[in-house]
Amino acid sequence: MTQWFKFFLVGVIETAKNSISTFDGILKLQKEVDAKIQKLGSRSNNAQLIMNHLFQRPIIDAQKAKELTGLSSPSVYKLIDDLEKLEILKEITGAKRGKIYLFKEYTRLFN
Repeated sequence: MTQWFKFFLVGVIETAKNSISTFDGILKLQKEVDAKIQKLGSRSNNAQLIMNHLFQRPIIDAQKAKELTGLSSPSVYKLIDDLEKLEILKEITGAKRGKIYLFKEYTRLFN
């Protein structure tokens, strides 16, 4: 029983260490992303709305970005393009329409 308890506690300790490391990575990434989106000037507020969503759900499409920001379709596509140029979003479908974008650096923290 003592060996099992030690084994269990080692597992808890390792899980806690990994969780702390992931959380530290998230905080670091959040600071980096915030610095990048400040370069967008007046569009940074709408970019922040999208980023708040992406830290909860790291996949987005233009329709969801439009719902979050209230922007017109052309403005949303321009903002998404800017986020791609800043290497925050990556288009993952390869399609002409119905594109889906991934917050790749965020998902890497969980591998």
